[in-house]
Amino acid sequence: MREKGTLRLSIDSARCQGHNRCCALAPELFDADELGFAHVKGSGLVPAALEEKALLATRNCPEYAVRAKRE
Repeated sequence: MREKGTLRLSIDSARCQGHNRCCALAPELFDADELGFAHVKGSGLVPAALEEKALLATRNCPEYAVRAKRE
């Protein structure tokens, strides 16, 4: 059962070390800058169809820089 509320992603830039697992796992939601550090595409709101990918990327960040929050 899906939780209520929209999922929003963010990245703690102080924690991100550029492993880019999030970009590899969910390229629809993440991108990397010219130095290789990840950032969220767009506003960070996750379409329902991409929630599983978003949560997988969150769980796979070795630095715990990727955050997912229900709004």
